[in-house]
Amino acid sequence: TAQSLKSKNCLLQKLEAVETLGSTSVICSDKTGTLTENRMTVAHLWYGRQIHDATRADNGDIFMAARRPASKGWEALARVMGLCSRAVFRENQDHIAVKDRLCNGDASEMALLKYFESEYGNTEAFRNQYPKIYEDPFNAFKQYQLSIHEQAVDRGGHILVIKGAPEKIIDKCSTFINANEEEVQIDGGFIASFNEIDARLANKGERVFGFAHKFLDPVEFPEGCDFGRTDRLLYNLCFVGLVSLTDPPRATVPVAVSSCRRAGIKVIMVTGDHPITAKAIGRAVGIISPG
Repeated sequence: TAQSLKSKNCLLQKLEAVETLGSTSVICSDKTGTLTENRMTVAHLWYGRQIHDATRADNGDIFMAARRPASKGWEALARVMGLCSRAVFRENQDHIAVKDRLCNGDASEMALLKYFESEYGNTEAFRNQYPKIYEDPFNAFKQYQLSIHEQAVDRGGHILVIKGAPEKIIDKCSTFINANEEEVQIDGGFIASFNEIDARLANKGERVFGFAHKFLDPVEFPEGCDFGRTDRLLYNLCFVGLVSLTDPPRATVPVAVSSCRRAGIKVIMVTGDHPITAKAIGRAVGIISPG
């Protein structure tokens, strides 16, 4: 009866609704923003074959570490992070702490934007030094996004910057910047380190992105040229690093998943994340049982 349902905190207008719920056997749930808080922050960086913790405790919130010491490896990674992005801050927020500012963009890019802003102070001014002349947005098939920029303040010519799924980015690279700030050939030892760090971060439930760049020959690609198809450019790139993002599970999710299981309902998580990352989140919220 309606009274007995009310005693179980179930209020409804139509009995058919609870009958449908009672016959549910499977629930498919999106991960980001449903099972997790949709509050992404940069957690780790890997460049020069060294891992760096990007977070600190800030009034009980995990946010951003102190500014990084200057190095060729960090500057290269930061440049791609700042340029290869469509996220922007909304206007008139200079008086607001970076972590609290509102942005336009997807959750991952907003986290990268806020981290970059905390390091450089003025993302817009930085981007103005590298006018964007071409962009290939991210799509699920390619699993990367790229853009091409003029280099008004550096060596002139153009720079291609790209970010995306680590395995897609590394396949397009032939060199990397080592700890001695030298651009050297990728070898088996580097690939082993890359795979180990990528898997370690994903096993923490972190979303991992790879970053790379390529300085384009100003003779072959003069000012005003039409870049059209970029596939022909995606070889012999320089790998500049990995960045991982964390998005904590909602505190109420494990209890909700447990209640569904007791009711005989199977919960399935739907996500485009790497399978290792997805498994880590699944274990954290109880969708995947220990063992």
